[in-house]
Amino acid sequence: MQRNIRSVDDVLLMLDRLFARDADRWSADGGDWWDEFYADRDRDVPFFVAKPDENLVDYLERGPLCPGRALDLGCGPGRNAVHLAAAGFAVDAVDLSATAVEWGRERARDAGVEVRFRCGDAFAGDPATEPAGPYDLVYDSGCLHHLPPHRRVGYLALLDRCLAPGGHFAVTCFAAGSMGSEVPDADLYREGGLGGGLAFTPESLRWIFADLTEVELRRMRDEPPGSGRFGEPFLWTALFRRDG
Repeated sequence: MQRNIRSVDDVLLMLDRLFARDADRWSADGGDWWDEFYADRDRDVPFFVAKPDENLVDYLERGPLCPGRALDLGCGPGRNAVHLAAAGFAVDAVDLSATAVEWGRERARDAGVEVRFRCGDAFAGDPATEPAGPYDLVYDSGCLHHLPPHRRVGYLALLDRCLAPGGHFAVTCFAAGSMGSEVPDADLYREGGLGGGLAFTPESLRWIFADLTEVELRRMRDEPPGSGRFGEPFLWTALFRRDG
């Protein structure tokens, strides 16, 4: 007989084990899965392109984003981090995959910009390794939909600690009806998996980030192959502001 629950962390780890078959993608040890994923740079993956998200470019061109300090969560090979650095931001970029981080460093060198890449778990809650805010922009392109529901608690706590008053938070994630699992949160624990990533509705995003002020929420625009921007309409793009 085991009685091994005496803290919130114990509860979170217990819930983690219910997602054992998907934990190699999102847990602190998930870098190995993503290292293999990113190892073949020629594979047909839409977001392997060296192009920034079209919504990010839009926010910079027409406002409201202005250069400051930025954190790129789950940065992958750094396409958005490099664009932010080129736009004048001081950028910290974090990802579980060492392979993705090294690819990002190569892209930054080729672009002649400085990005402070780090391989690790941004949500571990370790003051020694956690991204050091405050940030004027926290940007997430595809990280949120790979987290199990209970790990959103740490995600929101990180935003609360790191996002500066008046700062902006932007996220792109799977859109319900187009991409991702639409199984309710509670049922995910019975099934023990994330179905390759979770879909969200506009209402669910507004509810999750209710402590922030919505600036814009829309589908990502489809971008043609010759465009200098990345755009896939199976994603939501949302921009929120933390009021001062």
